[in-house]
Amino acid sequence: MIKFIIKRLFALIPVILGVSFVIFLMLRLVPGDPATLILGDTATSEAIDALRFEMGLDQPFFIQYFQWVWNMIINFDLGVSYFGNRSVTTEIMSHFRATAQLAGLSILVAFVIGVPIGIISAVKQYSIFDNISMFFALLGVSMPNFWQGLLLVFFFALTLNGLLPSSGWTTAQHMILPTITLATGAMANIARMTRSSMLEIINQDYIKTAKAKGQTNNIITYKHALRNALIPIITATGLQFGNLISGVVLTETIFAIPGLGRLMINAIAQRDFPIVQGTVLFIALLYSLINLGVDILYAFADPRIKSEYK
Repeated sequence: MIKFIIKRLFALIPVILGVSFVIFLMLRLVPGDPATLILGDTATSEAIDALRFEMGLDQPFFIQYFQWVWNMIINFDLGVSYFGNRSVTTEIMSHFRATAQLAGLSILVAFVIGVPIGIISAVKQYSIFDNISMFFALLGVSMPNFWQGLLLVFFFALTLNGLLPSSGWTTAQHMILPTITLATGAMANIARMTRSSMLEIINQDYIKTAKAKGQTNNIITYKHALRNALIPIITATGLQFGNLISGVVLTETIFAIPGLGRLMINAIAQRDFPIVQGTVLFIALLYSLINLGVDILYAFADPRIKSEYK
């Protein structure tokens, strides 16, 4: 297991370098000059050139890129923001807490609700509950988070006269609408995957044998079927958690949550390249580590897989 983890961590290096190069290139192709934005349109060309020289923007593309990567590897430093001379690492860490709380709460809600719905739908296949739950699951998958957020804001904050706050991230009430918005799609996917996985298992011969031996439905469902259906469920949950981390941008923007998504949106508007580069790189690293965590969980869910992690 240790060797497997070390191999996967080393395998992340080319992935992170690839992501860093792509985002570095894309930002340099975006119209707009950070020096001009900082000094304003009334600044002289001499002042703009001097600031570009100070910021290193006058250097060729590959020199800028390798200087950034070298500084990141040697000093573990993602650079300094163009606006306010703020440390990129400090800015990311100060905003990460809200993003982690939002994503963590959302995946918890999605798992706690989605798995039981999927189990009941599989056990009561083609029942009214199954049809209704799968209809709403399909609706949750098909409706983007952006529209879900807007509908929730309109209903709770406007129609119901501010029953729930539509912006901020300070109290438990502030967390309800964003969590529902972000959890809905993940919950729908987890419910569908749980139902599909459970249906495949409960039709196996050993489940029929257990029924013939007189074992109760609860034992058959949770001890035999669910345990053997865990691998696809873990996969779905892990993928959804990674998607939540990387997909919080719109949700944080709609509800004015001071997380990584809002930080990145503001940085893009200001052409603050170091903040955008650092945030995207951090999110990519988180996504990769979550996938690694999912692979490790496989071994605990199915001991047969543990022998392959060598």
